[in-house]
Amino acid sequence: MTADIRVTAPAGESARPARQSGPPRRPRRGRYGAHIFLSAVSLAFLAPLLLAVYASLRPYEETAQHGYFSFPKKLSFDYYRAAYTESGMGKYFMNTLIIAVPAVIVTLFLAAFVAFAVARVNIRGSLALLMFFTAGNLLPPQVLVTPLYVLFLNIDLPWWMSDSMTLYDSYWAVIIVNVGFQVGFCVFVLANFMRTLPKEILEAAIVDGAGVWTQFWRITLPLCRPAVAALATLEFTWIYNDFLWALIFISNPDKLPITSSLNNLRGQFFTDYNLLAAGSVLVALPTILVFLLLQRHFIAGLTLGSSKG
Repeated sequence: MTADIRVTAPAGESARPARQSGPPRRPRRGRYGAHIFLSAVSLAFLAPLLLAVYASLRPYEETAQHGYFSFPKKLSFDYYRAAYTESGMGKYFMNTLIIAVPAVIVTLFLAAFVAFAVARVNIRGSLALLMFFTAGNLLPPQVLVTPLYVLFLNIDLPWWMSDSMTLYDSYWAVIIVNVGFQVGFCVFVLANFMRTLPKEILEAAIVDGAGVWTQFWRITLPLCRPAVAALATLEFTWIYNDFLWALIFISNPDKLPITSSLNNLRGQFFTDYNLLAAGSVLVALPTILVFLLLQRHFIAGLTLGSSKG
């Protein structure tokens, strides 16, 4: 007879699997190369911003004598105060918000509707419709400058919507153009994102009696929150930094957006580039703040679909 010998763990302790013997696994050498490459690329993208911040803290006389890459003797925030007051940034910031915020909201709202119809509603020609919206982004904006200029001059608006009584020289002109050129890209992104959502969710909602509006507003749109947040970050950055449309469709200098305020810091015969650098940093701060606030959703929107499970 053979006796069964069992080893039991002491009370209060669970049996642990035996550790594998041998040397610890070392990270692959390729990871070091990837980290070095990504660090170099990040530094290359951050170098202009860091140089602008560094120059904005130094007097122009010092950089003119010793160069921008010299060791600083004095650092101060005087240029930031001067850039904000001399360029009138407060007024231009408000003008930019009046243009950018409604444009982003309307763009995402319309794009979500069209994307849901293309991706989730069985309609004929949905693929052709998606290709139509995508092809709109391939058209150079400069081609439509003259037709839109003439068109906006001939569209009348009431006095409470525009001081010029036309669509030209109003915030509405810039908002409409930005919406028209950005909605195609958002439709393309949201439609492809909605196609990845499980169909069983909507099928279960239909069985429970959910209508099309409920399927869109209460089921599909909440699931698209990461993609919408990522698009909101990109769209706000693009519309905020736009200079072409406002320069063409707005003639009143008091209505121009923040990007045009930097031109007020340029003198007729002399330009203090340290002061201009301080103004550029102030202009870039809102977009950086928006990215920091939506960073988690933005990264989630970019990484969704990169792995299964």
